[in-house]
Amino acid sequence: MPGKTIILTGASDGIGAAAARKLVADGHTVALVGRSKQKTEALARELKADSFLADFTQFSEVRALAASLQGSYPRIDVLVNNAGGIFGDQTRTADGFEKTLQVNHLAPFLLTNLLLDTLISSNASVVNTSSVGARLFGRVDLKDLNNEAKYSVAKAYGDAKLANILFAKELDRRYGDQGISAVAFHPGNVRTNFASDTTSAMRFIYHTPLGRLTGLISPEKGAEPLVWLAQGTPGRDWVSGEYYEKQKIAKTNPQAGDPQLASGLWERSVDMVGLATAA
Repeated sequence: MPGKTIILTGASDGIGAAAARKLVADGHTVALVGRSKQKTEALARELKADSFLADFTQFSEVRALAASLQGSYPRIDVLVNNAGGIFGDQTRTADGFEKTLQVNHLAPFLLTNLLLDTLISSNASVVNTSSVGARLFGRVDLKDLNNEAKYSVAKAYGDAKLANILFAKELDRRYGDQGISAVAFHPGNVRTNFASDTTSAMRFIYHTPLGRLTGLISPEKGAEPLVWLAQGTPGRDWVSGEYYEKQKIAKTNPQAGDPQLASGLWERSVDMVGLATAA
C-alpha cells in the first residue's frame, strides 16, 4: 500500500515528534508543523521532511499555514490536530480569546476548515489529540467559552479537550457522507514538557519525581495510538465520530454525546475564528 500524506501539528516535541519518526520510518510523507523554529527544523532535517511554522495563538499564522499547505499538497490523506497544551493564568490572545481555548480548539478548527476542500477531495481522516482531562475537568458552556465566569487552569484545559471530541463528532456528522472521517483520542499520561507553563497540580505530576510514581509513559508509547489512527482505515480499523483510549472506543464526558452541543460549538467556533459561513 502506498504511503499517506499526513499533516501533523504539534510535531516538534513529545508525542508529535515520536509519531513523526514512526510514520516517516513506515514510508509516509509527513509535513511537520510546529511553533518552535529550532525544534521543528531540526526534526525536519533528521527526517528529511517538509516543515512549516505557525503560532496557534495567532489566527493570521494559521491562515498562512493553511495557504502554504494547500500550495504544497494537492492531496492530504490525514490531518492530525495534535498541537495543544495547558497554560497558566488566564490570558487572552491577540485575537481576543482565552489562550487554552484558542490553541487547543479554535486554531485547529480554523485550520481544518480552511483545508476542507482538499480534505474532502482526498477522503481524508482528521485525528484530534484529546485527553482524559475532557472527562475529568470539562464542562462546556457555549455562553462562556472563554471561561470568564468560572476560569481555572484545569477547567480551561478540560473544556478545550472536550471541544476536540465534540469537533470530531460534528465533523463526522457534517462531512462523513462526503468522505471525511474524524476521530479523537487520549494518548495516555505522557512524560513530556506538558504543563511546564502552569502552576496547576498537573505540573507537579509531570515535572517532579512524583511523575515517576504515577505511571507516566514515554512519548513513543503515547504516540502509538496516534500512529495507529493515522495509518488505519476508517470503518475497518476504527469508527469515525468516536473517542478512543488504548485503541478502544471509550467513555468520556457525558457532554460529548450531546449533538446539540456539538452543533452549537461548531456554530460558535465559526463566528469566533471569522469564517464566512457555517457549513
